[in-house]
Amino acid sequence: MNYSTYLKDYPSKDGRFGKFGGAYLPDHLIPAFEEITDAYLTICHSSQFINELRRIRREFQGRPTPVYHCERLSRSLGKCQIYLKREDLNHTGAHKLNHCMGEGLLAKFMGKHRIIAETGAGQHGVALATAAAFFGLECVIYMGEVDIKKQAPNVARMKVLGAKVVPVTTGLKTLKEAVDAAFEDYLENYKDTIYCIGSAVGPHPFPMMVRDFQYIVGEEAREQFLDMTGFLPDVVTACVGGGSNSIGMFLPFINDPVEIVGVEPLGRGENLGDHAASMTYGSEGVMHGFDSIMLKDEKGEPAPVYSIASGLDYPSVGPEHAFLREIGRVKYDVASDKEAVDAFYKLSRLEGIIPALESSHAVAYAIRRAKESGAGSILVNLSGRGDKDLDYVIENYGFEDEN
Repeated sequence: MNYSTYLKDYPSKDGRFGKFGGAYLPDHLIPAFEEITDAYLTICHSSQFINELRRIRREFQGRPTPVYHCERLSRSLGKCQIYLKREDLNHTGAHKLNHCMGEGLLAKFMGKHRIIAETGAGQHGVALATAAAFFGLECVIYMGEVDIKKQAPNVARMKVLGAKVVPVTTGLKTLKEAVDAAFEDYLENYKDTIYCIGSAVGPHPFPMMVRDFQYIVGEEAREQFLDMTGFLPDVVTACVGGGSNSIGMFLPFINDPVEIVGVEPLGRGENLGDHAASMTYGSEGVMHGFDSIMLKDEKGEPAPVYSIASGLDYPSVGPEHAFLREIGRVKYDVASDKEAVDAFYKLSRLEGIIPALESSHAVAYAIRRAKESGAGSILVNLSGRGDKDLDYVIENYGFEDEN
């Protein structure tokens, strides 16, 4: 299949990636999302908007982030060479700022003075609080009480940046419930507010917008890898929760002879409630205003999910990921908590890079794949740094040499 026109063809005008996506909204919210769609489609091809976003990326975010060859890690595994796209070096320590600065710029264009969001691992919350400070906007972040305890450093950063952090105490008190709470806020305050969804999920146009803002990750990585090596990687991989870092990494390679693999969190095992591997164990369903693949309980409702990585414990996945799997262009695999923690320590000890637990899932897959393949190259999107996870990992797993 030729994917050269893919970005023009998808999504459709009604926000569909094949049968997935769309916008399932209460009637009184439809005009609000149409306003966002019209505003985005107006400015996304504007030279003023594009040039301002480029300036922000260059002067404020520190882009481009580099591609790095993990020489010692690769040598320890065999002949296969592992490379990292260093989104942990993007300002605020993760890929999230790529779309948050775009959404903040859009909010200013639309004359909104308030931005809200959910966050799991806290990286999206920190990025949005950063964007709010940069653009002079009011910022409210909804975060599950469980994640607040796990991600104390990021909670502190959000507050220092001037954001209001609202604990969510319903249900499992994690990412899904934080999204629910943010939607409730938006229902009441959409006239002066933009809900800046934290991943490539939600009603149209958010999966498209987040994809477009994150595209820079894979675009840079492809050019950098070619410049470094003279060829393309054999495998491109990234972790997948909602799917923002992975969709940005994958799409610039979509028309290349490259294997693309998304890595989901297997958590503690295959039983429902012990993982958050939507693509691997889920089925089609509608949640939070979009149609995709989701994990369901016996009543067909969103199932309880779990992952050691707070940014991955979501019971659905971006609709474009569901579509890419359906057409056979992207494969999806899993990594367990144990594999992620092992990769967390291995990358730290051998390369001096402490990865986020979310990113550690992709590193774990690359390590497993490198051992199996024996040769070639694997390019991993290291979507975030692990400062936020240090206290939690040490408290629950000790240090590597103590295990």
